[in-house]
Amino acid sequence: MEIFHPFLLILAGLLGSLAQEDLERKVFIFPESSDTSHVVLKATSQQPLTSFTICLRSYTDMTRAHTLFSYATKTSDNEIVVFKSKTNEYSLYVGTADVIFFFPEKLVSEPSWEQICMSWESDTGLVEFWLDGQPFPRNGMMKGHVISPEASIVLGQDQDTFGGGFDINQSFVGELTDVYMWDRVLSGDEMCLVWDNHVPSNPIINWRSLNYVMRGYTVLKPYVFSNCRAE
Repeated sequence: MEIFHPFLLILAGLLGSLAQEDLERKVFIFPESSDTSHVVLKATSQQPLTSFTICLRSYTDMTRAHTLFSYATKTSDNEIVVFKSKTNEYSLYVGTADVIFFFPEKLVSEPSWEQICMSWESDTGLVEFWLDGQPFPRNGMMKGHVISPEASIVLGQDQDTFGGGFDINQSFVGELTDVYMWDRVLSGDEMCLVWDNHVPSNPIINWRSLNYVMRGYTVLKPYVFSNCRAE
């Protein structure tokens, strides 16, 4: 007969259980503004990062600033942050710097899915931003920087401390899906593969085999496809 220590049972309940599953055609839903609701991710690599690519799809009708992806270390709460400050503006933070990418306002006011990829490499400091399969002019920052692998990785909140310090005014409200991270800069062809729902090799965060914990008011549901047609 197995005997479980009461302290370990309590600790497991507080931390939540780490799930690992294929989330293809599923979404994380963040139904309301919150300073508690988030999803914790675990990367498979434990090596320092000298480059990375992050890709995800989001769906929201928010107009205020919000955080999509936060990677905090013990020494830097903004080690990697994917942040949308306006409806036509994305920012990537790495270490102590950030770059901003602007794009034209959409002609229609209805919310729509957006697919983004952001990459950075230490050797050159170059940052790439792809929106819905289209690349933007490259910027640069933090040349020579190295990112620690000891990280707290969170969706839907900005970490002002390691694993916490959330601000309700920077929380995400909407739906997230197809979240991936690689420890390298994807090629242009690979970026196009991601846009077409294919997965380049060896992601360290893999939506098709995701290690995650949901906390607060977050919901996992199937992706909703609209087959409605106006007459």
